[in-house]
Amino acid sequence: MAPAENDDPAAQGIVVRLDDVLADRGITLAELSRRVGVTVVNLSILKNGRAKAIRFSTLARICAALGCQPGDLIEYRNHA
Repeated sequence: MAPAENDDPAAQGIVVRLDDVLADRGITLAELSRRVGVTVVNLSILKNGRAKAIRFSTLARICAALGCQPGDLIEYRNHA
């Protein structure tokens, strides 16, 4: 997935791998939405790397629902 596409220099190099984890688990975005209580629209914003922030409580619910660690969902790639 592409790096976050926002103008915040601090977010450059952050890659959201939610799509990959969902595919690995065979779970749709709609199913994840039901499991964690976050709208499909907000999860889509996160999945597409357009989110500017994520609450730790939301991240924890996503990790619990997918049986993964935060590092499975978000990584940093240095593009220097």
